[in-house]
Amino acid sequence: MDNKQSNIERSLYAEQLKGFIDKPVIKVITGLRRSGKSALLELFQRDILKFTDEAHVIAINFEDTKFGFITNYRELDDYVSCAIKDEKTYYIFLDEIQLVEHWEKCVNSLRLKNTDIYITGSNSDLLSSELSTLLSGRFVEFNLYTLSFAEFIDFRKKSGLGSDDLDRELDAYIRIGGFPILSTSEFRPNDARKIVDDINNSAILRDVVQRNNIRNTQLLEKIIAFVYDNVGNITSAKKISDYLKGQKRSADFETVYNYLKYLENALIIHKTPRYDIKGKRLLESYEKYYLSEHSLQYALRGFNPNNMAGILENIVFMELLRRGYEVCIGKIGEKEIDFIAEKSDKKLYVQVCYLLASRDTIDREFYPLKEIRDHYPKLVVTLDQYWQVEDEGVKGIHLKDFLLSNSF
Repeated sequence: MDNKQSNIERSLYAEQLKGFIDKPVIKVITGLRRSGKSALLELFQRDILKFTDEAHVIAINFEDTKFGFITNYRELDDYVSCAIKDEKTYYIFLDEIQLVEHWEKCVNSLRLKNTDIYITGSNSDLLSSELSTLLSGRFVEFNLYTLSFAEFIDFRKKSGLGSDDLDRELDAYIRIGGFPILSTSEFRPNDARKIVDDINNSAILRDVVQRNNIRNTQLLEKIIAFVYDNVGNITSAKKISDYLKGQKRSADFETVYNYLKYLENALIIHKTPRYDIKGKRLLESYEKYYLSEHSLQYALRGFNPNNMAGILENIVFMELLRRGYEVCIGKIGEKEIDFIAEKSDKKLYVQVCYLLASRDTIDREFYPLKEIRDHYPKLVVTLDQYWQVEDEGVKGIHLKDFLLSNSF
């Protein structure tokens, strides 16, 4: 882990965790590899050490070879139980817990002792295992994402890399991406791409191939390439299967569907359903897929300005997730709305357009939103510097202003 990264607090997540200190629930932090889970735990341990001593903090990173002897729940239970010496509370941090076989049995047992437990993992299957059955509501999940634009600015400023020019910083965010390591040290473009490539390969190998015992890795690579190339485009398992068959690759629907699900479980991609606004129902096919980190696309193809529309959509989509929205694609008649975002009693409609270069483009992006007859905010997010107006309740907003808004 980058030492600089471990010294920069991500206050949003830290404050969420602080609210659950000593609460009788297991704290589960999930996120894509290298999104900052280990650094978050390390910083949080420092907060814990302000009111307890080191003997009462048990921290294990299962990717560290010195803990290689712990491979199953019995070995983990023996190690932790031996470290518990008295009746005071022990704060237990288990990083990348999915590497321990049947870990949930140990965690379920440990929670009955004088413990406060924090675990991380790089797979959403973490909570669809026996854990949810064994604990039945005795855990709380935190989704940790790569850096938001606001965090990116903060990291670069504290690392001596940033500038006060927000447009310049936004361009850097688009090109570099949100993996924390890339915002704590200066990297040449080729070196930065290599780091993202290594993260991408590691996530695919460990959390997809090895975890699911995939043998046809060439087919998986083709599916990944298709998804990465079609960020923001309507697609489906059937569409991918038909495409691969056209490339003379054997790929039945069920296999493609399963591989996509494995990528979702590994927190590499997100599937976004379509919602018929007039019919008020979710549609069962032709969803979209977005990457958990937009720079992953560069691992395969490098940065390509021709893909800017999809990159911007991906950035906006992930920002909505970070803010706790549930997101789907909107359909109103024959028109598409990029995102309908909801949480609690809030709702937001968003179109994303790279540049509003002509009246036709403006009409195309604004018209579907103007067709929606409700009082919720409607935004067209763009990189166009000169289109920040309101038209019949639909507001044009620059991407940097959207990403840095306190609320919408």
